[in-house]
Amino acid sequence: MTLFGYTIDGQQLFGVLSLVSVLALWLVVLRRERGYARWFRQWEADRKARRDAETAHHGPKRGPWG
Repeated sequence: MTLFGYTIDGQQLFGVLSLVSVLALWLVVLRRERGYARWFRQWEADRKARRDAETAHHGPKRGPWG
């Protein structure tokens, strides 16, 4: 098989396919990691909003024991 004028044997083809598959794997992992980070930020914001609403409902706490 020739590619851009170079003869590629089976071992080189396997190496290229391995590199492409590892790149695809890293792209999938990166996308999932970014999705998880986005979900976690939203979860934290929702939790803080619930906590703030709860403390606003009960009024300000006074003293060290509330």
